[in-house]
Amino acid sequence: MMQLPCPWCGVRDESEFVCGGASHIVRPGLSASDAEWGSYLFFRDNPKGPLRERWRHAYGCGQWFNLMRDTLTHQVLSVYPMAEPPPAGG
Repeated sequence: MMQLPCPWCGVRDESEFVCGGASHIVRPGLSASDAEWGSYLFFRDNPKGPLRERWRHAYGCGQWFNLMRDTLTHQVLSVYPMAEPPPAGG
């Protein structure tokens, strides 16, 4: 089982968390085309390597945070608050 570091509660089992999907995705403006909205809603990158995600400690403190992990090894590369910009390298 993968373990994730909650910034408030420390390292916990993955089963305590809920993944909110990829983070730092920019929403299109109101004048965006149907194709742009379709791309935003239905298509996501699936990289080999670093991926930035949003996670919520659902069965703990309930807080949301960003996490960067390697999709090949599941190694957690960094954890940072929702309001901060992503670290370099991902």
